[in-house]
Amino acid sequence: MKKLTILICTLFTLTVSAQISKPRREYVEYLVGTDHIDRNYQTGQPAYVKLQAFAGGVPLENVYVHYTHGDEMMPLSANDSILIQSGEALIPIGTRQEPGFRTCHLRFTVDGKEYKDMVKVGYSTESIRPVIPMPQDFEKFWSKVLKKVRSIPMDVEVTPLPQYDSPTVKVSLVKIVCGENGRSIYGYLAQPKKEGKYPVLFSPPGAGVKKIGPSTSYAEKGFISLHIEIHGILPYLSAEEYKDLNQKYGDYMYEGLDNPQDYYYKNVYAGCVRAIDYLCSLPQFDGKNVCVTGGSQGGALSIVTTALHPQVTCVSAFYPAMSDMNGFVHERAGGWPKFFRDEKAIANMNGVSIDQAVQTLSYYDVVNFAKLIKVPGFYSFGYNDETCSATSIMSVINSVSAPKKVVITPTSGHWRFPTTNEESIQWMKEQCR
Repeated sequence: MKKLTILICTLFTLTVSAQISKPRREYVEYLVGTDHIDRNYQTGQPAYVKLQAFAGGVPLENVYVHYTHGDEMMPLSANDSILIQSGEALIPIGTRQEPGFRTCHLRFTVDGKEYKDMVKVGYSTESIRPVIPMPQDFEKFWSKVLKKVRSIPMDVEVTPLPQYDSPTVKVSLVKIVCGENGRSIYGYLAQPKKEGKYPVLFSPPGAGVKKIGPSTSYAEKGFISLHIEIHGILPYLSAEEYKDLNQKYGDYMYEGLDNPQDYYYKNVYAGCVRAIDYLCSLPQFDGKNVCVTGGSQGGALSIVTTALHPQVTCVSAFYPAMSDMNGFVHERAGGWPKFFRDEKAIANMNGVSIDQAVQTLSYYDVVNFAKLIKVPGFYSFGYNDETCSATSIMSVINSVSAPKKVVITPTSGHWRFPTTNEESIQWMKEQCR
């Protein structure tokens, strides 16, 4: 009798489970696009955001979409609503008379649940030009910086880390002296175990004072790779220790804004150049191919390093930060870290005037390095990036006169699709000769 009861309960459970099984898709589904499939318009041309929404596969009817829109990263200039009818709504978001981007935020509610999204569209984006000045002594300034740092022995320390090895790749911790008073950077070096000569790949980090980890992915694809931190901090400290360090030093991008000679990134840029010097000194280097790749701050440092080091042969930069940084002074979106955007950002400059800060940043802005690039580049970003503005990124891409492949994925924000990342790696491999 007990066994029969268990069997009946089991059959009942399975029957009920089958009747109320977990849905394989959302009840409310929607797509956001524009009336131009590539989200690009000419200046003066009106743009429309197109929303298609369904509930259980049936087009939504008589549901209000509330929306705001305005120029990218500027105060929103309109707030309105429109009805979804037959599953669609066409939202007018205006135009621009100057090249740039506009943003539309939208939201609608179904059965008490709110759905939100954002769309950016571009206007004559191929004509966006930087507004940051380029100092007349820009190249001379950096030539002096690099000459000085190269007079200091690198005194490289290499510590094997076999616990991170793969069957085909060996990993080491590298310490490179790259400045006065023993200033150093740390990085994880990954090398194919098989004897031979290989291209080298340098991977600078994104922003922040944070932990970096070893990776064998590039080495598995045939590169000798070096992934660094930029602050001279041991990368294997605990997460709690890094949290404390970030609280103390997280505003490093504001340090030394009063003088180009004292700005924090001077040592960072020089350190990246020394990292390439080190990679090119390895006996396993093939003597020809030097790739640099990164995203955000890493994208910025990739472009800077490519411009400053003559041995770099190709660059792959995703959504570079530190680009056209004084854009907000000219009432248009600037790049991370969004200097001059509002009173809070200006207060972070600790009394340094806007004019002085602009003068300092002009020696460090990525657009000025982009103008010096002479090797092929792969550049990728998404219009919906709210960290590094699309306007500032296009000002960089348009400043590059060397051969370039530009891959835009409009729906991505401050991140990349795996497909785009693989495309970048394949592109770098194709550049190696």
